[in-house]
Amino acid sequence: MKRMWILWIFAILITILTAIYQRITGPTYPMSINIALDNKNYKFKLPRSNEGEKNAEIILNIPDTILKAKLFYRHYPANEQYESIDFERENQKLIAKLPVVPPAGKLQYYIEIKYGNEIKNILKEQPVVIRYRADVPGVIMIPHIILMFLAMLISNLSGLMVIFKKNNLFIYSVLTFALLVGGGIILGCFVQKFAFNEYWTGIPFGWDLTDNKTLVAVVVWLAALILNRKKDRPVIILIASIILLLIYSIPHSLYGSELNYTSGTISQG
Repeated sequence: MKRMWILWIFAILITILTAIYQRITGPTYPMSINIALDNKNYKFKLPRSNEGEKNAEIILNIPDTILKAKLFYRHYPANEQYESIDFERENQKLIAKLPVVPPAGKLQYYIEIKYGNEIKNILKEQPVVIRYRADVPGVIMIPHIILMFLAMLISNLSGLMVIFKKNNLFIYSVLTFALLVGGGIILGCFVQKFAFNEYWTGIPFGWDLTDNKTLVAVVVWLAALILNRKKDRPVIILIASIILLLIYSIPHSLYGSELNYTSGTISQG
C-alpha cells in the first residue's frame, strides 16, 4: 500500500509536467518577447489565441509616454496587404485591438514601435499568427479538461504499476479507456462544435491533429483492454501507457482547425 502512494505521486508529477509541456509548446500559447529601447528592456506577451466574438487585445506594458506604436495585420493564410492601426494609451499600457474574424479564422500581425527617431519592427519577418474560436461553455470545457487529465493520470499510473509488478491492471485499463472516451470523444466533439462549429475534424473527415491524437489513444487502449480481457498481458498495458504519454507530449492545438477565407471552409492548418 505504501508503495502505491509513491506510484501515485510519480504518476501525478509525470502528468503535470507533460500537461505543462504540451500547453506551452503549442501554437496558441502566448508568445513572450523582449525588446530593448533607450537602454531599457521591455517584456511582452503576444496572444496567439482569442476566444469569443470580441476583438483580440494586443497590450504593451510601456509607461513611457514618448513611445508610440502601430499594429500591422492581415488575414492568414492570405497574400494581401497589411492594414495598420495605432496603439492607444491607457494609463501605463499601449493597447491595440485586432478585428473579429469567424471561428477558426486566423490573423497574422507584427508591431512597429517608434521611440524618438528610433523605429523598431517586432516580428515583421516572422509575424505572430493568432487563431479565433467561439466560446465553449464551462459545463463542457471544464469536465473535458478534467477527464482528459485523469485519463493521462491513470494511464501513467498503469504503466508504473506494470514496472513495479502490481495487480488489478485491468481495472485501471478500463478506467483509462472510459475517461478517454468520455473526455476525448464525447465531450471533445462538443468542444470542437462550440469552438469551430464542427463535431469532428479528424479521420476520416480531416487531419485535425487533436482529434486524431484522441482517436489513436482510444484505439490503443481499446486494444489493450481486449488483449488483457482473458489473460494478463502487462507489457501491452505498458506500451499503451507509453503511447499515450507520447501523444500527450505533442504540442496542444498543433495543425488545428483553420478557416480558408477564399472557400469559406474549415480545414487543418
